[in-house]
Amino acid sequence: MDLAGRVAVVTGGGRRLGRAMAVALGARGMRVVVHYGTSSTEAEATAAAIRAGGGEALVVQADLADEGAVRRLIPAAVERFGRVDVLVNSAAIFEPGGVADTTSAAWDRHFAINLKAPFLLSQTFAAHLAPDATGKIVNVSDWRGCRPDATYLAYTLTKAALMTLTQALAVALAPRVQVNCLALGAILLPAGADATYRERLLAQIPARRLGTPDDVVRALLFLLEHDYLTGEVLLVDGGRHLV
Repeated sequence: MDLAGRVAVVTGGGRRLGRAMAVALGARGMRVVVHYGTSSTEAEATAAAIRAGGGEALVVQADLADEGAVRRLIPAAVERFGRVDVLVNSAAIFEPGGVADTTSAAWDRHFAINLKAPFLLSQTFAAHLAPDATGKIVNVSDWRGCRPDATYLAYTLTKAALMTLTQALAVALAPRVQVNCLALGAILLPAGADATYRERLLAQIPARRLGTPDDVVRALLFLLEHDYLTGEVLLVDGGRHLV
């Protein structure tokens, strides 16, 4: 797919990796819909960065736990830009909780935002694709989906299910829509992480380094710009899933 002039929706586009992906797509000549949940200031800053690079951007707020809000996101993109070609399901919540302490509310919140919202957005995306158009969906998962982590139980289950959803959508939406998945490892450290945390983390990564936003962006562009890939899970984790 030639990205120039096309329209992308990036959920969670205001912060961290979502911002990096949104800005990179804008730099490729895409018109970008920057979704945010609560990070209004950050989303506007992302849009400003895209515009400063000569691109077009629209900021849209939606609570991904609210089905009605989720279903309005793609139509907002179509209303503004007349089409939508790419959907990047990047937004997610990541909260600790094992078997003993995962509450029903935490379970429901993770599944609503991390799994149901990407499905509903993909469903709506496909429904709004013009009859003669093609599209791309990229879901953002986690290496934990391959190697279950009992300390982030609900999160891990949603990310494993997102990989399976990717494959199911790849079959269901073929041949007009290619659906792929990025399974990420340690890219950006959480707020408050100290040097000791970093060293413990690096010891668990065969590549012995953290990933960078550029690593993620290059993997995203690879999936978007190649038209003979669908149903793939591309692990961008420095080998973390192997140990």
